[in-house]
Amino acid sequence: MDPLAAGFWGAFFGTATLMLGISLAAFLRLQRRVALTAGLSALVSALFVAAYLGWLPLQGAAEARVLAHLAMGVGTVLALMLLALLGLLRQPGIARRAVLALAALDAAVLAVGWTLPAQHALILSSVVSFALGCAMLGVAMRSARRGDRLAWATVGGISVMLISLAGLSWIAIDRDVAWPVHAVSAIAGMAYLSVMAAALWIRYSYLLELSEVMAHGPSYDPVTRMRSHSETGQLVGDVFFHREAEARPVGVLAVCIANLYALENLHGRAAFNHALFICAGRLRRCVPETVEMGRLGEDGFLLLTRSMDDLRALDQLARQLRDRLSRPVSLSISREPGRIDGRGTGWAADVGIGVLSTSTQVRPAQAVATVRAMARTAWTYGSRIAFFDPQAGQIAELLPTQPSPLSIA
Repeated sequence: MDPLAAGFWGAFFGTATLMLGISLAAFLRLQRRVALTAGLSALVSALFVAAYLGWLPLQGAAEARVLAHLAMGVGTVLALMLLALLGLLRQPGIARRAVLALAALDAAVLAVGWTLPAQHALILSSVVSFALGCAMLGVAMRSARRGDRLAWATVGGISVMLISLAGLSWIAIDRDVAWPVHAVSAIAGMAYLSVMAAALWIRYSYLLELSEVMAHGPSYDPVTRMRSHSETGQLVGDVFFHREAEARPVGVLAVCIANLYALENLHGRAAFNHALFICAGRLRRCVPETVEMGRLGEDGFLLLTRSMDDLRALDQLARQLRDRLSRPVSLSISREPGRIDGRGTGWAADVGIGVLSTSTQVRPAQAVATVRAMARTAWTYGSRIAFFDPQAGQIAELLPTQPSPLSIA
């Protein structure tokens, strides 16, 4: 092998070894699901590469036959791992059908391969494995278009994996390829391991944090990863307190969820905590950094802003929050960490949002009480958004064509 090619593959095996070390550390911390997935991904990839580089103690037709079987086996394992990473194997029935379908595909390809010369069987298995990877890419892109950010990382990982697979298949068929083919394949392999490690961390750090949240409940505020109730009160005081003689504008927005307590009564506190955790995560992802957030009671959130740009867009933010928080979600009803990510009960937040454009001349307690009353009143409105109409002197519904509350206050 060319020294440059050997150097690139050495870097690849170093990356795989590092990933195995990380999986061992996760295993020692009792995160066995993380360790199994990460370790299996690194080990399978390393063994596959070693075999395709010609490191097996075989030659000629025997080597080609083994590589043909290995291509289908590794392709199946990686496909199942990617489906599991995307959360598509949570239901036992779907998982069983996926395993049976992939096993049937393996058997059919290998059976056809034994009717062909060894080299042709290797080509057939490599092409089918590449096609299977393309199918997984389509599945990941479909999930990504639905708004799953983790799926986009998976799309990138599968893309570079296909590049590496194509290069390795070329190397296995023709041992005399130039070193750039080795370099591109090794770099793509390292990129695949890196992307998959990041995707696994995103996936399972969420599950680990969720297990802590569901164990401690609202008294432990990683439930929302926001300010606690007492700190929210301090925040309100800081925003409304001012030394200047003139008043400063303040935007106040309250979000109240009507059906959290009904969820708790039906499915217990774990489901309540899971729903609150998801709603808080969605809230953080769509709120600008200039908007301060905190808890508002057991069933709501309070948002404050002093930025004029955010004040002008307060109604748009309210509509965005309503649309994001109202999306359906499948909640877990189990406290067991191994079953937290399993499908439980379908639920959608019944959101009410109050929008208030006020100033620092108003008493903080009055502003918070007013906007919370607006949010609860919004439960009766079709748009689920309420504001204070100064012309009518009462709370009113904010309709889709309504001008910004800033221009009304």
